[in-house]
Amino acid sequence: MTNPTGVQGITENDIANYLANTPGFFERHAELLGAVQLTSPHGQRAVSLQERQMEMLRDKIKGLEGKIIEMIRFGQDNLAITDKLHRWTRTLMRTPNPGELPAVLVRELLSQFMIPQGGIRVWSAQPVFADMPFARPVSDDVKSFAGSLTSPYCGVNSGFEAAQWLDEPAAALSLAMIPLRVASAADAGAAGVTFGMLVLASPDAARYTADMGTEFLQRIGELTSAALSRVLVTPA
Repeated sequence: MTNPTGVQGITENDIANYLANTPGFFERHAELLGAVQLTSPHGQRAVSLQERQMEMLRDKIKGLEGKIIEMIRFGQDNLAITDKLHRWTRTLMRTPNPGELPAVLVRELLSQFMIPQGGIRVWSAQPVFADMPFARPVSDDVKSFAGSLTSPYCGVNSGFEAAQWLDEPAAALSLAMIPLRVASAADAGAAGVTFGMLVLASPDAARYTADMGTEFLQRIGELTSAALSRVLVTPA
């Protein structure tokens, strides 16, 4: 009985296994390499086995080149982000007046990362800063919301009170709200206590979404919290 994929019981897999395990076959029958004709994927013309192998190698190389280019682009993007973060952090360290820190922090963050709007509130600031914009009172709901966040909130602005901290609240279609917390129990005796919140906003509803990664925003929150330790009643 003839097998549809082979001859007299020999299947294509049998042939493939034989050739794979008999490397000397084509050495003994070298004329077959030139005689075998395959269909080119780049047209209906027939090509030799060697040509087909070369086409496969070219396609593979092209795919690898694409991956390398993508890796280089990702590396360049990451380097650019690192440079921006470095410049932002350096500016904070060079700000001598603690009372100016929140405004400088937000202004430079927006500038470096091309963020349309931002705002900040600190509800554990020293009394000397009571008249500063960053120390304006906030509701218990805001404090409770910030304290409940285990990671930055990213999503649509559904009328959050924190959006009112912005210059143009109506233009904020998406928000990133980052809780600010005391960093060290050894220094402050109250690790994890939320003392403020940083808000970033965009008129693009897709700029901050619920499914986006928040690792970088968390780092921003940690650096902001550390920088603002100088204005807290109990320094972090």
